[in-house]
Amino acid sequence: MLDYDAGNVRSAKRGFDAAGADAFVTGDPEQAAAADALVVPGVGHFASCLASLRRSGLHALLEDWIASGRPVFGICVGMQLLYEASDEGDEPGLGLLTGRVERFPAGAVVPHMGWDLLHAADAHDGDPLLAGVAGERVYYVHSYYAVPTDEEPVVGRTAYGGVDFPSLVRQASVVGTQFHPEKSGEIGRRLLANWVATLPT
Repeated sequence: MLDYDAGNVRSAKRGFDAAGADAFVTGDPEQAAAADALVVPGVGHFASCLASLRRSGLHALLEDWIASGRPVFGICVGMQLLYEASDEGDEPGLGLLTGRVERFPAGAVVPHMGWDLLHAADAHDGDPLLAGVAGERVYYVHSYYAVPTDEEPVVGRTAYGGVDFPSLVRQASVVGTQFHPEKSGEIGRRLLANWVATLPT
């Protein structure tokens, strides 16, 4: 659980622990490197989160981790960081996923805050991550959403503010959720348990 002053890591830790993980929180790259998987929580501003990651030394670790195909889970802004860029600042994203992050259109109430439906994206019905989760409500707090140029990594979507945005993505060993599974009750725990079950033992 990466602690880089950009997320409620304690709440996230409790969520992963409840899902069967043995989670620990650290801002030390050497300690984080000993983990089996990295979790990137994120609350706040896209560019500020990236700057915090760089200052902490965790940015380089995360890039190497992704390049080596090891498991990563990003939450909220932690998912948005996987894209190439954002309207929320000039910092480049990690670039694992193609596309950029945009603000909800004018007329949409922001932040999008509260419970909304998560549905399977096209061609992803039956995805193991969505078992017991698709068609259920999960908890959101965000004003920006991803606009991908490649739809294949988009596993789940949610409709709000006139757009049907990616709310669950997966590219190889990296998974991201726009919603907060740690705040999504039993459905969130189920999603996290589905992911934990995919980790190497």
